[in-house]
Amino acid sequence: MAAHGNNEKTGEGDLSSVMGFSGFGKKARTFDLEAIFEQTRRTAIERSRVPPSSLRNVTINPAYNRGGPAGLRVYGSPCRKVSVSPSRQQESSDSEPIGPPVPPAFTAQPDEDDEAIGPPPPPGYSGSTADDDDDDDDDSRNVEEEDDDDDDPVRKIPDTHEITLQHGAKTVSALGLDPSGARLVTGGYDYDVKFWDFAGMDAALQAFRSLQPCECHQIRSLQYSITGDVILVVAGNAQAKVLDRDGFQVLECIKGDQYIVDMANTKGHTAMLNSGCWHPKIKEEFLTCSNDGTVRTWDLNNEKKHKSVFKPRSLQGKKVTPTCCTYSRDGKLIAAGCQDGTIQIWDRNLSVHTKFHCRQAHAPGCDTSCLVFSYDGTTLASRGGDDTLKTWDIRSFRKPINVATGLTSYFPMTDCCFSPDDKLLVTGTSVKRDEGHGTLVFLERQTFRKVYEIEVASASVVRCLWHPKLNQIMVGTANGLAKVYYDPVRSQRGAKLCVVKSQRKQKQAETLTQDYIITPHALPMFREARQRSTRKQLEKDRLDPTKSHKPEPPVSGPGRGGRVAAHGGTLSSYIVKNIALDKTDDSNPREAILRHAKDAAENPFWVAPAYKRTVWVYRRVSSRGRF
Repeated sequence: MAAHGNNEKTGEGDLSSVMGFSGFGKKARTFDLEAIFEQTRRTAIERSRVPPSSLRNVTINPAYNRGGPAGLRVYGSPCRKVSVSPSRQQESSDSEPIGPPVPPAFTAQPDEDDEAIGPPPPPGYSGSTADDDDDDDDDSRNVEEEDDDDDDPVRKIPDTHEITLQHGAKTVSALGLDPSGARLVTGGYDYDVKFWDFAGMDAALQAFRSLQPCECHQIRSLQYSITGDVILVVAGNAQAKVLDRDGFQVLECIKGDQYIVDMANTKGHTAMLNSGCWHPKIKEEFLTCSNDGTVRTWDLNNEKKHKSVFKPRSLQGKKVTPTCCTYSRDGKLIAAGCQDGTIQIWDRNLSVHTKFHCRQAHAPGCDTSCLVFSYDGTTLASRGGDDTLKTWDIRSFRKPINVATGLTSYFPMTDCCFSPDDKLLVTGTSVKRDEGHGTLVFLERQTFRKVYEIEVASASVVRCLWHPKLNQIMVGTANGLAKVYYDPVRSQRGAKLCVVKSQRKQKQAETLTQDYIITPHALPMFREARQRSTRKQLEKDRLDPTKSHKPEPPVSGPGRGGRVAAHGGTLSSYIVKNIALDKTDDSNPREAILRHAKDAAENPFWVAPAYKRTVWVYRRVSSRGRF
């Protein structure tokens, strides 16, 4: 039996050495129970001598209580301070830790059998440190700041940085930004419409295209469609135009007959346009209003006639002039602000009677310059020419919700808009020349309290636009500037794309600085040529084909200079090139024939061999005297 046992052990050792491991499994751990009991007894005696207050901050995890003479280890990450309710404290007091207590002079020592990651906790570790307390305070402070940012809409205003786009010398009366925020279009009293590409501009901030789509008419409104592929241009004439992204005309509305009394029977507007906008849901439909007393909808695919007509009326049933118009956010309502101070709203599908009507919205005789719906669709904001800004509830349209006064407005297209989160309302103020600064005023929507103000320029602020995707504010002023306000952290793309690009170097004309002596009475051979500026010389060199490297024209004729003339491969082209266009002088036919006599005699090919015998017979008969 002993031999058999020895053989088994030997075979096990040989197999383990062959397989490359030390054994077939981990041996069971043995415990010295007497040592454990002795250690527990000593700990209990020492614990009775230590006051309980010194052990309150120590928590022992029983899973890692591996007793023994080697000592005790405590594992785990530092715990953070958490406020506990009294009921929770009572529950925690009921659940006492299981296992022997920690000795007073406890020091964590590593154990070879335990596989713990990281260094052991320091001696006297109590579960929390001052650094953890600082981290807790920082985290709570950051959370509080984020909550304050969410609650305070003023912190979300992107006004830390700005760029200035020079449109011209006159008022910027129209602004339009495409839905993606890649391109900005500006229009002004100088009849120009300029296109700005944020991704293509450098630090010079130059427009890539400028045009006058309506000739000598001031631009009143510009707006991109919901897809961003076309632009609606409303100017001081009676015909609105639609341009594509590159400025080429897509559509021009037809002009109506101005001698017809009922404007509903004409195909288009007959007087100056005041405003226009695109439908928020249908990309082919847009809206315009005019001094002829009508508000008309148009279809992009039909330029011959309007789609529908809305005629605002006064209390006496007379015609009134609409000065601004807009769609609701869902596109079901059409609102118009009129010159008599009224705001009239129609159902888009019912053009006869108004659905909502307020007779005394603003002072009579002033131009209501802007109407805009909130993003939630329940509130309408109106900017009046009576220096007021009002908000209206669509569900109760008789009285305004809030009124702000003292907002000076000198222009019939002064804007107002909602912030992307619908918590603020923004509008611009006007000033007289050299009498102050035009400002951009931010009002809280619920209370109409002025919460913020930006001094834009020493001129009136006419247009303002807050793009929800870019989170940037575009402003048009009366001195020809278009400013863009943004925040590097909160804003996206837009102006951030062009400010980081370096300005391209432009080639400038050099001026001659050396002295030039004028001798008017000198002989031509001694007279110095008059020196001209570099710009004049460059213009002169441009006309010189050699200096301007003008491409050579196509070769005509047989070819020259190693270049072969281009010609067709047909027989007719060969005849034209070689026979019909032959410049040889054939005025003397006898000389032209005798010119080939020598070649024909030396190298007879077709005719001479065939008629050689015939010519000999002819000579023989003629020698007999017959001929």
